[in-house]
Amino acid sequence: MSETPRGSRLWNVAFKVFYRLLRLVEPLVRSALANHAPGLDGVVSLEVPGRLSGRPRRMLVTLLHVGDEWYVGHPNGASPWTRNVDAAGVVKVDPPARHGSEFRVVRLPRGEERDAVIEATRAQQPFPANLIYRAASRHISAVGVYYRLVPAGADA
Repeated sequence: MSETPRGSRLWNVAFKVFYRLLRLVEPLVRSALANHAPGLDGVVSLEVPGRLSGRPRRMLVTLLHVGDEWYVGHPNGASPWTRNVDAAGVVKVDPPARHGSEFRVVRLPRGEERDAVIEATRAQQPFPANLIYRAASRHISAVGVYYRLVPAGADA
């Protein structure tokens, strides 16, 4: 296992604060998405069943593109929603994609595909998140959790 990069504890706390702030503005972002406001390209609502309750859990994420594949992830490692995704193995995306809204997920191991997704994350996150992701690149490479989305019914 790789060594945790210097400053990783600081980034861990910074991302937790950043995501708490996002939860506060989430209703505004959802409204902007519903009204097709500019500047939110790639932001979607991801729904996954709760691993304990089974109830639908929704969160806003950036749908990442590398080649013809689609990905989602969390830069700060395991989180409640990544644990739900791991347990369920499926997610729904809104607005629906050209292949529908239901996807199976494949958790990415360390390697070229995951590295390419992390690189895409730095470029495809909306401002100001893109700046934060660039600054935290070593931390994200060390702990980030990322998934390939496979349309339901397709081969992984």
